[in-house]
Amino acid sequence: MVEGDREKFELEDSLKEEIRSKVLGDGFMKIVQTVRRGGSQFKISVRPVEIGGEKLYQAEMTDNGQVRVRNFDADGLSEGLEEIISQRGARELHLMTAKGDLHVRVTRKGRALVSRSAEMDRKVELKPHDRVKNVPLARFDSAAYLKAAGLSDGDGRVRASMRGKYDQVNEFLKVVDETLAGKGLSGSTERFTVVDCGCGKAYLTVALYLYLAEVLQIANVHVWGVDRRADVIASAKRMAESLGVSANVEFVESDLAAFDVEKADMVVSLHACDTATDEALAKGVEWRARYILSAPCCQHELQKTLDDKGAFAGVMRQSILRERLCDILTDSFRAMIMRILGFRTQVVEFVSSEATARNIMLKCEFSVKPGQSGPVAEYLALRDYWHVTPWLEARLKSILAKHLSRFE
Repeated sequence: MVEGDREKFELEDSLKEEIRSKVLGDGFMKIVQTVRRGGSQFKISVRPVEIGGEKLYQAEMTDNGQVRVRNFDADGLSEGLEEIISQRGARELHLMTAKGDLHVRVTRKGRALVSRSAEMDRKVELKPHDRVKNVPLARFDSAAYLKAAGLSDGDGRVRASMRGKYDQVNEFLKVVDETLAGKGLSGSTERFTVVDCGCGKAYLTVALYLYLAEVLQIANVHVWGVDRRADVIASAKRMAESLGVSANVEFVESDLAAFDVEKADMVVSLHACDTATDEALAKGVEWRARYILSAPCCQHELQKTLDDKGAFAGVMRQSILRERLCDILTDSFRAMIMRILGFRTQVVEFVSSEATARNIMLKCEFSVKPGQSGPVAEYLALRDYWHVTPWLEARLKSILAKHLSRFE
């Protein structure tokens, strides 16, 4: 076929054949193509994987933010490759093999710009896709949980669309493990009560129970999941029942402020919105919890009351900077208040920002004398500089007042 006979955006026959031979031949590593469609884009990547001892090819397709993953045999790869080659429109294709790379960019005018790397001698290792990683959810038989929670597909593989939530749960469990390490809880028959404040769909709630019971070997664990949404509580109850843990993992439809237990050993909250995080911290204090782990979500309350300070006028004028400043101040006030109340407190990034932009966690452990002058002085200096009363201070006024009044 000559140049003039080809349709616009179609690749030359020789280039198509080169792509086929590289993908279907020895040394194939990966092919990625991104097609631009108006203001959106469609991306597909294909790579060889080993699943159950068999060589297959895994395709990950992203279309308008929706991710799908499928596995093919060699015949499926050949069919899929023809679809990739026959795409139209402006696009980029990158092909990697052991011998080198091929890059094709098709411009908006339909011109194909081709470049090839220098010859390489890379070693291709086909690694098992279903290999066990050293993450908390791999330290016990979590297959039934992952399926019931919707984190994995029918073949037991983590869904691409749920990878962020899977990572969040794993990283939260890592913090739990670090927090409880060396505390002598393994084998203990004393009741260990955990409250998950704003449990949502209970991804963390159920995983936390299973990890405490099966990995940390805490014999008498009871976990409460609290959320005010009837639909998610109903769904969480069905999950607990399907896994046979409903006797030890209970869910309650309630506003957190209205929920109460006599005592909790650990209080957790993952992305409780705005002042719900403060309520979770306050409940942990009132329930005399030794451990409080809280990953805040959106924080709007302080933005309503913060004055436009003269020196910060330029910052406060920009809404995104104002929001981020208020986020920092809110979590700073929270950490300082917990320190005043006797909690050794750390503010950490508990998970990669790729998993969630809300990746800050307050790690609190009750282990020091409350009301020490240093934490009180730091808190009052920051609070009075901004002329605000943080929501958590107002919520815990009856407990905080005796500590703050000595220095105000």
